[in-house]
Amino acid sequence: MIKFTNGLILDKNFNIVEKDVYVDSNKIVALGDSDLKADTVYDLKGNLLMPSFKNAHTHSAMTFARTLADDLPLHEWLNNMIFPMEAKMTGEDIYCLSQLAFAEYLTSGITACFDMYYSPEEYANACVDFGFRSVMTSGLNNFKENISLLEDYYKRYNSFDSLVSYKLGFHAEYTTSFELMQSVAKLAEKYEAPVFVHSSETKSEVEGCIERYGKTPTALFNELGFFNYGGGGYHSVWVNDDDIEIYKEKGVWAIINSGSNAKLASGIAPVQKFIDKGINLAIGTDGPSSNNALDMFREMSLTCFLQKLDNNDAAACDADEVLKMATVGSAKCMGLDDCDVIDVGKKADLIVIDLQRPNMQPINNITKNLVYSGSKENVLMTMIDGKILYDNREFKGIDIEKIYKNAQAVTDRLKG
Repeated sequence: MIKFTNGLILDKNFNIVEKDVYVDSNKIVALGDSDLKADTVYDLKGNLLMPSFKNAHTHSAMTFARTLADDLPLHEWLNNMIFPMEAKMTGEDIYCLSQLAFAEYLTSGITACFDMYYSPEEYANACVDFGFRSVMTSGLNNFKENISLLEDYYKRYNSFDSLVSYKLGFHAEYTTSFELMQSVAKLAEKYEAPVFVHSSETKSEVEGCIERYGKTPTALFNELGFFNYGGGGYHSVWVNDDDIEIYKEKGVWAIINSGSNAKLASGIAPVQKFIDKGINLAIGTDGPSSNNALDMFREMSLTCFLQKLDNNDAAACDADEVLKMATVGSAKCMGLDDCDVIDVGKKADLIVIDLQRPNMQPINNITKNLVYSGSKENVLMTMIDGKILYDNREFKGIDIEKIYKNAQAVTDRLKG
């Protein structure tokens, strides 16, 4: 049992309080004064213990393309650079490249990701071997995977390991035939399951969908029944008022990817409008080839700043709302309701924030400062499922040099 003491915690109501936290095995078992005997005492030294960040949209194995295909528009980036290299990838490549991403997630206080990619067996093994929590979904499209595989993955990886789960999904409308989308919808109805998909990421995507079907991607997906049990749209940039009403009515998650959308000049999602309408909101980094950093601090600050600029209103997009999006919102979007806050019975997916750094001083408003001034340098410790994997800015039980070497070897081969 571990006792976290002599510090602050961000409690379930997002208040900063002084309280001890006890972790036994993989769960929080007590808060405050307790007679429990701890095997280990973790002295917070006045720092902050808080629920970890959850990355609600990414493609972890795309670490191979970090800075390799920069400064290109989305469709040229995908078709001329990314897809040809991905065609050379093996399952073992995905294992190695994903673990590099996991290490980076730890340094940013991210303990779980919502990953859309291929070779789920190797990816799931990478998660378990590393100790990283992940929710997987499919990148199903006209060129990769099929509906039978999607159903098999859904059944297999929802009973694979406590660190791994699976959600129904497919890549996007513009890469997926109507017949294949209909098959996904039938599967969603069969399992009464939500569906997650890239949606309304670019203006040209929405215009193309209207040309093909006479309606926006959101309206098409709703008509097909994808959102009968919830679900989510990755990016959700080019949505109109009718789309937002569908999000509201069906409880669809708008998963915001500010860094990637800005870098690829895709646009700015209407986050403040989503907040005003009470839309479910989560945050993801997108993949390391299109962002390029897997950094939740940067995502949070960009989300706030872009909204203020886009709305011409410095009061737009309150930082506390964005902090909730990156923690509780993303956890609930991913179905990780037992990992969302610090409370008795919740999973011990926790991070320690170093408040003794210049960017955290003086102490005025800690939660807003995390969003506006915080960075990876403030992450002292990252715990997943009750295990400390990163502490005092060092990896624990992880051969990081081997991970770097393997990722470089894979990348060199893919470029050849």
